Amino acid sequence: MTEIAKPTLDDIRRAAEAIKGHVVRTPFVAAPRLAKQLGLASLRVKLENQQFTGSFKDRGSYYKLRSLSADEAKRGVIAMSAGNHAQGVAYHAQRLGIPATIVMPEGTPFTKIERTASFGPRVILKGDSIDAAAVYARELAAKENLVFVHPYDDPYIVAGQGTIGLEILEDDPELDYLVIPIGGGGLISGIATAVKALKPGIDIYGVESDLYPSMHHAINQIPPANGGQTLADGIAVKSPGALTRAIVEQHVREVLLVDEMTVERAVGALVETQRIVAEGAGAAALAAIMCHPGAFKGCRVGIVVGGGNIDSRLLSQILMRTLVLDGRMATLRIEIVDQPGVMSTLTRVIGQAGGNIMDITHHRLFVDLPVKRAEVDVLVETRNAKHVDEIIDMLDKTGFPTRRLSSHSAEG
Repeated sequence: MTEIAKPTLDDIRRAAEAIKGHVVRTPFVAAPRLAKQLGLASLRVKLENQQFTGSFKDRGSYYKLRSLSADEAKRGVIAMSAGNHAQGVAYHAQRLGIPATIVMPEGTPFTKIERTASFGPRVILKGDSIDAAAVYARELAAKENLVFVHPYDDPYIVAGQGTIGLEILEDDPELDYLVIPIGGGGLISGIATAVKALKPGIDIYGVESDLYPSMHHAINQIPPANGGQTLADGIAVKSPGALTRAIVEQHVREVLLVDEMTVERAVGALVETQRIVAEGAGAAALAAIMCHPGAFKGCRVGIVVGGGNIDSRLLSQILMRTLVLDGRMATLRIEIVDQPGVMSTLTRVIGQAGGNIMDITHHRLFVDLPVKRAEVDVLVETRNAKHVDEIIDMLDKTGFPTRRLSSHSAEG
């Protein structure tokens, strides 16, 4: 397999043999509750978040490093990444005894730096973006004669990721559609190459954040338009690979775009419904089905959760926000008479209505109220959005004018 050739099915099969026993053969689990909610005949989820480093990058990283000559392995490798690729290369380089250098942007979160460093590479923080880090990594590779391990635009990387496609069809050959996240395109290119060779009739959709639609714009001849803070930072790539773009154009039916709120909902839905922890990029495929339900209605669909390396604090915020969006938690602003005994009456009314009070904040200095009145903000846990309305109605009828401060979904 030459460095410029597209990987073939045979290349991917060779990769599968090479990585066997060195990466996790991840489960492809059924998700019947999500399928019912989304109007699908069936939904299965490929859990690449179960890899040792928490993402599919283990596959391509190991296969690329294993392909090095003895001289290349002795010289060492260098990679640029702000997260999953860094960990995949560092982990497998350590296992194979290959010296590794990882260049990460200066703003990379501490947890990702520490997690990468724990595998023993030389970690260098350079540049204010992944693109700047890449420029420095290339320069350092030339200066120190290191092998540059590209995160996606490399046939060995693509072939390694393509082993996922072989496993998917082994587990469920009856799928109608596959939905796969796209960053630089290595994951979808490998899977599409394998799957389309074995089952040409299956349709494959790619997914990108609408803030970073690099592959979508490239294949549709639209000028680049990337930028902004995205929860799906693992696929926030400004320039897709040349190799991967060619494969996407050949095998992928369409690249779908997803908005930030839907990605957030998808992360929450995977935890709530399936108990699956996914990072934003890992949940992008589910977000695409949420955004474009008509395209998949009544069909057998498979999605890939590419990674689960999400910051714990961010995940906790998403789960709390999910409760608010679903109407299971709401902040109510309630007007009261500021005198003894009123607060006990207020809390009793909420309790009788079935609400669970999580927090209360008392406001006495709001100047738009008479001096003998006050307002309280009550954070209340409820069954659903309809229950919130029932609590508000009971408060109003009991003499406590109430309005909702927190937003919620339109569905009860």
